[in-house]
Amino acid sequence: MDARLRSVGVLLAGGVGQRVGLGTPKQLIEVAGRTIIEHSLAVFEGAPEIDEIVVLMTPGYADRVREIVARGGYRKVSQVVDGGASRTESTWRALGALGTEECNVLLHDAVRPLLEPRIITECVRALEIHEAVNVAIPSSDTVLVAAPEAGGEVIGEVLDRSRLRRSQTPQCFRLSVIRQAYERAMADPGFAGLPATDDCGVVLRYLPEVPIHLVQGSEHNIKVTHPGDLHIAELLLRLPVPVPPGDASTLAGQVVVVLGDSEIAGVAAGHGARVHVLTRADGVRVEDFDSVAKALDDVGGADHVVVAAGAGHTAGLAEASGETVADVVGAGHLGALNVARAARPHLRGSLLLQVPPGSGALHASGAAAVAALARALAVEWAADGIRVNCINTGASPLRVAQTSLDILISDLSGQVIDVRVDGA
Repeated sequence: MDARLRSVGVLLAGGVGQRVGLGTPKQLIEVAGRTIIEHSLAVFEGAPEIDEIVVLMTPGYADRVREIVARGGYRKVSQVVDGGASRTESTWRALGALGTEECNVLLHDAVRPLLEPRIITECVRALEIHEAVNVAIPSSDTVLVAAPEAGGEVIGEVLDRSRLRRSQTPQCFRLSVIRQAYERAMADPGFAGLPATDDCGVVLRYLPEVPIHLVQGSEHNIKVTHPGDLHIAELLLRLPVPVPPGDASTLAGQVVVVLGDSEIAGVAAGHGARVHVLTRADGVRVEDFDSVAKALDDVGGADHVVVAAGAGHTAGLAEASGETVADVVGAGHLGALNVARAARPHLRGSLLLQVPPGSGALHASGAAAVAALARALAVEWAADGIRVNCINTGASPLRVAQTSLDILISDLSGQVIDVRVDGA
């Protein structure tokens, strides 16, 4: 197969989400700060192997997806098309939208928002050799074949688990292959009465001579089908990702503004950054928006802004005075809000919010608010190329500074990173 073929990701989002039990298509439900379909779009948009994205959406909601695409800056999306009443009908409509030019087609359930980029890479690579590719994982459960019995069922057969796989998506094909399989299916009068449940089933039935190669999937690549899946997806999407070590030389000449005292100022300066440190001694108090705004106006454009962690709080809420509560809230959530508002007109690269170590209800509520702010801002500012992250501190100042530096020079956004213990 020609490895230079265009690769098109097709997001099948035509379902209505009846089993989730909500009054909106499940792909538009918000999980971890984004709609489910946005998580899936982001994976395909960020995959260098993907040249184009086509979305098949529940009829009546296509304009909503177009708004999401425009707001999120998903430039690879070429079409948003109404889906069909079934999975196979949606795929058939997608094939009609793709035209006649040969390409690789990756058909993905839009409600699998945790697809790993590694899987897309391996699928496209496999399509250089194979005409059909499916993603699957081994079955960890024993699968039984039930047999009817008066009053219930009995075990009829225990299948060999070593040969069983659980199918996932994307399911990937050369366009001419999947189109030929569907043309035969649509011409078969019996297909409507016994439709295939997925695209590999159509190829297997109507082009049995075409082998379907398997690519290893992931346990995280779940399909959001039932209400409990929403909570699982939320937890998985909230898991922090490793911070990759980057090339600190890219900081040379960049403007880094640090509000508060942090070792990141010296570390960034050591790599050639132009660092501005704004502290209370300079009259800059993060709880006072006007003082922050004036200081940042004086600096001008900034590539990165870091809100340094202040003092932590460990006392219980019952023991905290009103002044203590005001100090913790002002230096934490309110301070982060003020800096974000004041920095936005000047910011070119990223905002990093550091959270001090601490314990108790007052600290926990403040830390959670700052983390939620970072995730929400990451979504709001993504279209402008501005990244926002949060780091929970507690390790040695130098380790916190180094991790902060790695975050600044990475492509991470919307992440909450824990650096609470040295060596962890």
